[in-house]
Amino acid sequence: MIEPVPMIHERKKTILSRLLDLAAYLLIPFLTIHFVKGSNWFTTNFSVLGNGPQKQNDFAFWGLFVGVYFFTILEIIAGYLALPPRSTFLIPVSLLLLTCAITTPYLPEVFPLKSFLHVVFAFLSAVCLSLFLGILVWRLGRTAPVQFKLFRAGLLLIFMCSGLLLAVAGIISSALEIFFTISMSVFCRRLERKLWLLQKPAAGY
Repeated sequence: MIEPVPMIHERKKTILSRLLDLAAYLLIPFLTIHFVKGSNWFTTNFSVLGNGPQKQNDFAFWGLFVGVYFFTILEIIAGYLALPPRSTFLIPVSLLLLTCAITTPYLPEVFPLKSFLHVVFAFLSAVCLSLFLGILVWRLGRTAPVQFKLFRAGLLLIFMCSGLLLAVAGIISSALEIFFTISMSVFCRRLERKLWLLQKPAAGY
């Protein structure tokens, strides 16, 4: 049973909070959409584009930026709830798998095994992120159903839309990756903000 813990210090509109807003609402959407500029969103994906000669550096930068954002904001969320290490191991695992995916080439004709591992790493990274958030929001919904009802519905909607995009394209397409990345980054930002607001009474606000 997860219970929010009191805030130790005042946190109004700190530099970190501003940076998280900037990342979630502007930089990640911009970088994600800019990366696939000029390509068909439903017939290709980030792996194919990222291993082309013109997109390799962009792919590495995008993956690093997104990975650092999710690791940072999920660690903040875990800190609010005083989660034990056994409940947060999926956070570093997801980041590690994303790093492995970015550094493993996707060139099926040249490196079939490495290309297969690239797909596995990328897929499992998204699965770990989804599992962590799914378990977390489900538990929060049980302890505070009114406050987190919309978050449970929102996360379910993200999963359903992702499944629909997968079914429509028949592959893990750029459209799916764009939607999942942007929607999850905004979702995490809204969840972090909600948890912070719930700390206020305990901090004497």
